[in-house]
Amino acid sequence: MPKVTRDPNPAPAPPADTYSPFGSDRARPERRAQQMRARQIMSAPVVSACPKTTLRRAIDLMLEAGISGLPVIDAQGLLVGIVTEGDLLRRTELGTEGRAPRWIQYLRSPGKLAEEYAHSHGRLVEEVMSSPVTTVTEDAPLHAIVEAMARARIKRVPVLRGSAVVGMISRADIVRVLGAALAADQPVGNRSDADIRHDILAEFDRAICIPKATIEVTVDGGTVELHGWITDERERSAVHAAVEGVPGIKALRDHLAWVEPITGLVLPSPDDGDSDGTGAAEPGPPGTPPVAESQIAGTPS
Repeated sequence: MPKVTRDPNPAPAPPADTYSPFGSDRARPERRAQQMRARQIMSAPVVSACPKTTLRRAIDLMLEAGISGLPVIDAQGLLVGIVTEGDLLRRTELGTEGRAPRWIQYLRSPGKLAEEYAHSHGRLVEEVMSSPVTTVTEDAPLHAIVEAMARARIKRVPVLRGSAVVGMISRADIVRVLGAALAADQPVGNRSDADIRHDILAEFDRAICIPKATIEVTVDGGTVELHGWITDERERSAVHAAVEGVPGIKALRDHLAWVEPITGLVLPSPDDGDSDGTGAAEPGPPGTPPVAESQIAGTPS
C-alpha cells in the first residue's frame, strides 16, 4: 500500500477571523472564488489504499484520517478505483446487504448477482471499490469540478497530474471555499449610495429571474428601498438575495406588492403589512401602511 505521508511540522493555520484565500481584493470575493482551480482547493497529501488492502485496514485508514473515501492505487501508481462510505453500507455483517426476492434474482444476469455478492461479502478493497472513477485535473476550474460531482452524484473526486493522484476534493473542501468567500464579502470603508445602486441594478441584469422592469431601487445612507410589484412570491426571495449580496448595504426595506396575474389581486409586501408584534414597525408617509425595517445580518445598523 502506498505510504501515508503527513507533514510533521505543519504550518499554523491563520486565525479564522482573518484568513481569506482571496488576498487583498475584497470588493467581489465571489469573482475570485470562481477563478479558483482544483490545485487551490484540493486536500493533500492523499491517503490511499491498494487493491489488496484488507477492508478492515481501509476502514481504519478512513477513521484515522477523518475522511469518507480512499482512492485505490495499484503498484504502478495508477488510479484503479475508489472505496467510500457508500460502498460499505450494504454489508452482510450488518444485515444490510439488501436481499432481493428470489424471483427478481432470477431476472438478473449471473454477472450482476456475482458483483453484488462480492460487494457485500468481499474482504479486500478491490472487491468492494467503485470503478471507473470520475476525476478532474489539477487545472480544472471550480465550476467544472462541481458539475462533474453533480453529474456523477458523488461526494468527492480525485485530482490528477497526468496519471498520478495528487489530491482529493470533497464537498467539504468546496463548502470551505464558500465560507471563505462569504467571510471576505465585506466592504472596505463606506460605499456611496450611487455605487450600491449601480451594483444592485447590475445584479438584476444578470439574474433573468428578477422582474427588473417592475422594480424601482433607491438607496439612501446605505438603506435600500424597493418599490413596485412582483407576480410570484418566489421572486421576492430572489430579489432579496440579489440585494443582500451587494457590499455596503445597511438595511433593506421591501415595499414590493404581489400581484396575482390572473385575478389581479394585489397584496402588500410583508414589510408593509400590519405589525405582528415580532418587530418594530416604522410609520411611512401619510396614507401608507407601517414599514418594518429588515436589517441585513452582519452589517452595522
